[in-house]
Order: sequence, then C-alpha cells, then structure tokens
Amino acid sequence: MAGPGAAEGRLQVNHRPPGPDLAAIAGAASREAGGVPVGLLGDYLPAAAEAAAGGRRLTAAELKGYGRSGEQAALSGVALRGLVDLFLSATWRLWRELPAGTSPAAVRAAGLAVLRAADDAVAAAAEGFERAHLTVARQEEAERREFFDDLLSGRGRVGDLIERGDQIGLRLAGPHEVVVAGPASALGTVNPVGVEVEAVVADAAAPSPSLVATRGGQVVAIAGATEGNEADRVARALARLLAQARPGTETGQAQPGRQAGQARPGTGARSSPPWRIVVGRRYPGPSGVVRSYEEAAEALDVAQRLGLPETVAQAADLLIYQVLLRDRAAIADLVRTVLTPLEAARGGAAPLLATLAAYFAHGGVAAAAARDLHLSVRAVTYRLARVRDLTGCDPTVPTDALTFQVAVIGARLLDWPATPLAAG
Repeated sequence: MAGPGAAEGRLQVNHRPPGPDLAAIAGAASREAGGVPVGLLGDYLPAAAEAAAGGRRLTAAELKGYGRSGEQAALSGVALRGLVDLFLSATWRLWRELPAGTSPAAVRAAGLAVLRAADDAVAAAAEGFERAHLTVARQEEAERREFFDDLLSGRGRVGDLIERGDQIGLRLAGPHEVVVAGPASALGTVNPVGVEVEAVVADAAAPSPSLVATRGGQVVAIAGATEGNEADRVARALARLLAQARPGTETGQAQPGRQAGQARPGTGARSSPPWRIVVGRRYPGPSGVVRSYEEAAEALDVAQRLGLPETVAQAADLLIYQVLLRDRAAIADLVRTVLTPLEAARGGAAPLLATLAAYFAHGGVAAAAARDLHLSVRAVTYRLARVRDLTGCDPTVPTDALTFQVAVIGARLLDWPATPLAAG
C-alpha cells in the first residue's frame, strides 16, 4: 500500500503550470496598438505558442489567413503601422508568458521559432494589406476617372454629378474654372514623368477644392473659384511644373509641310514655349465646368495655331480668334482672296506673311518689325512694297491694313501656307 509521500508525489506530477492567457495577451496587444481589432490576429497566438513549443513553421493556410487579416484591416481603415504593432505586441507579450526552457539551447530554439513565426505572419498580413490597398486605390482612381469624363463630356444628371463631386470634395454647385495645359505642338502629348501634378494643383488651389487628370494628351485641372484667383495660381504652378517635364514631341522637331528652322508663318522671330496653358472663364454648376473646359480647350488650340509667345493665356483674351475660327469657310475665303497672290513672290508667301505679321504686331512701325525679324528697315519696306504690288492693296494704308491684319490672323489660324486651304 502506497504511503502519503507517494500520493503527494503523484499530485505534484499531474499539476502542470497553466498555459498563457491568450485572450488577455491579445486584448493587451490591441490596446497597445491603439485599439486595433483583436480579431485581426486570427489564430496567430496559438500558432506562435506551438511554434515555440515544437519549432514548427506556420502553415500555408495560416499565412493565408493572416493575409486576409491584412486585407480586412486595409478595407476597414486600420493603418498598416497599427496592424504590424498588433502582431508584434502580441508576440512579445506571448514570449513573456511562455514557460522557461530547460536549457539555453532550448530557449534559443524557442526564441528563433517565435521570431520566425512573427516575421512570416507580419509579412503575410502586410502583403494582404498592400494588396487590398492597391485594389481600393485602383477602384477609387477608376471612379474618379469615370466621374471626370462624365463631368467634362456633360453626361449624367446634374444631381448625380453634384453628389459624386461631393464624395471627392468637389462642390460643383459653386463656381469653377478649368485650366488646360498642353504642349505647344499639336502633335505632342503631356508626359510629366515623375512629377506630382495632383499635389501641385491642390496646393495652388487651396483652400478651394480641385481635381486634375489627363485627357486627350493634355492636363486638365478643375479648381473652385472661391477667392477668384485660384485658376491663375494653378496655371502658374503648372507652368513651373511642366517646365521640368518634356513634351511628347521634341521641341526642335519640324512639323509636316515646314522646313526645319523656318519660322511659323506670322510669328516673326519670336520663339514659342514648349508648353501652353489656358485658363477658362468662371461658371457655376456642372454645366459651367463643361463650358469653362470647352472654352479653355478651344483657346489652347487657337494659342497653338497662333504660336503665341506667352506660356499662360486667358480664354477670354482669345475670344476674337475663336470667333474667326467658327466660320472657317469665310476666313479661308478671305485668306485666299487677299493673301494667295503672295505665293507668286520669290521664296513663296511665307517671308512676306511673316513681315506683315511683325509689322502689325508693332503697330505699323517698320523699324520695330525689322528688329523682330532681324532684317534691315530697307528690307522690311521693300517687302511691304512687294505685298502692295502683288495684291493691289497697300498694308501701310489704314483702310487696307485692317483687311490684311484679319487675313494674316486667319492664315495663322489655318496654318497657311504650310497647310493648303480647303477648296472653296
């Protein structure tokens, strides 16, 4: 018959130290991580405890679960830092509660197993977080792009557009202005590689809301017009920004129908900037955004045709040219009637057309036109006389000067003589 000592020994063998309170550890880790939901840990603590006890690796199924936790965290608005903090806090708290090893080698093996489990779990959770975050970002960008296209094309109901605009911070009920930026050459496209266009536009428009995207090879920015000068600030900021980028077409590349090094007809010796930016006028409501955009886009086309030397222009300042372009048949007929006789000159019409443009640009002062063209005054007056002889009209006489001036503007808008006139 066994004595009392034997019974006491048996009781001591059967009473093992209780395991760590995993629920308490998870709750403390959650509080330390700023209230990140405990459920994001999944079964990590039991798995880490098993890894410490037996040295096993986390399974593929477990890692997949932590990846789903990362996705859930991203979709619920938990920061990545908070998610990582949750796992690491749970890890060190678990390690503190684990039973001491029987030897230094056992402690080292258990520590390495826990660290490896923490590393694998955090990596899987972070990967899931980034995957979900990228999906959400792509979805939001697609929705922004769809809204942008619907707004500028005039599609959709007004109420729906206003509601969708409010969701991204654009209060369409108020007045807005649209800024359109594009390369000076109609053949180029905007490609501001490595440039934070959205941040620059937002800073320039602040505190008014803004929205920016590329459309048809151009940068289009919509800015709220609360103070009245937001669009001008955006235009200047874009000018500084795009000066660092490169147009899709090399600035020195000759355009079709024009020899390299030949000045654009009607521009004299002035050089054009590589980028042009036009500010549309201010209008309220979604339809006002469409109207401001269309004005700015049309004015940008006019500025490109005219070869204006200014980088930034106002659509309101180019209205007269837009009026001329709206009746292309009439302006082409005027150019054909007044200027095509210049093609009979030696060297063609382009030199005489450039002389007329410079002469009118300087208020009919031949000396100023000569400086612009890098010619002598005598050469300019000779060319003006040749225009008179070929056309039968005198550009130095006020009654004829107006006709010539409008015809020269029309030629620049139609890119004549580089582009043949439409048959009339």
